[in-house]
Amino acid sequence: MGGPSAEREVSLSSGQECAAALREAGYEVVEVDAGRDLAVVLADLKPDVVFNALHGRWGEDGCVQGLLEWMQIPYTHSGVLASALALDKQRTKAAYRAAGLPVVNSVIVDKDEVGKAHVMPPPYVVKPNNEGSSVGVYIVHEAANAPPQLSQDMPQTVMVEAFAPGRELTTSVIGDKALGVTDIITDGWYDYHAKYAAGGSRHVIPADIPQEIADACEDYALRAHAVLGCRGLSRTDFRWDEAKGLDGLILLETNTQPGMTPTSLSPEQAQAAGMSFPQLCDWLIRDASCNR
Repeated sequence: MGGPSAEREVSLSSGQECAAALREAGYEVVEVDAGRDLAVVLADLKPDVVFNALHGRWGEDGCVQGLLEWMQIPYTHSGVLASALALDKQRTKAAYRAAGLPVVNSVIVDKDEVGKAHVMPPPYVVKPNNEGSSVGVYIVHEAANAPPQLSQDMPQTVMVEAFAPGRELTTSVIGDKALGVTDIITDGWYDYHAKYAAGGSRHVIPADIPQEIADACEDYALRAHAVLGCRGLSRTDFRWDEAKGLDGLILLETNTQPGMTPTSLSPEQAQAAGMSFPQLCDWLIRDASCNR
């Protein structure tokens, strides 16, 4: 847990929650704040399984998965290829398109170009191509007269994608089973604060949506999980424009390391499906592998 990514604090929270749940489930647990000496630490510990509660770069992009494969230590969640693919938003969209899944148009551009002129007609969104938790996201509204001035912390290349209006929906997949659909209700958009602050958002599960849309979310999430090659637990996020019906349902991204904090969505969906948090963590341990 932890690690050096922009999502370090979220990962620490996820790790603490998972460690407590695994102890409750009967496991002996050692919490490791992942640093550059991670290989040495793991070699000394000789764990039976690594529960990967890292988020963002290095922990979610195939890097730590590759280390664990090299050391032949079984680990939870997706393997090297699926992790690397899913954290690259543009390549994820290419995989979605190849599978016939609906996405909005997007381009990868130099951040300096973003500040000079509108890269596409507003409204659009600017975000890092390989971060999660809504880190570094700019929404450029339709009435914007000027392009956004990005923070110096943004990577040199960023994704610019057409803004998808509508409701925020999400579906988790565990193994080969979809866990229902959550409607995420916020005062604004689902940013970092809304995701992780107590009271930052309200989650309605099952979502109060037409059965056709609920079925499509589950179908699309299962297909996204499969086409990316995910293992264990994943969560796919959607936008749904009610006025367009099924044509208004758009995939945003798939998370191979969904948050496991007190306000996170996947544990809530598992709970609604009859699986307690300790049972969810236990399932992930039993599903652990180092073969992909």
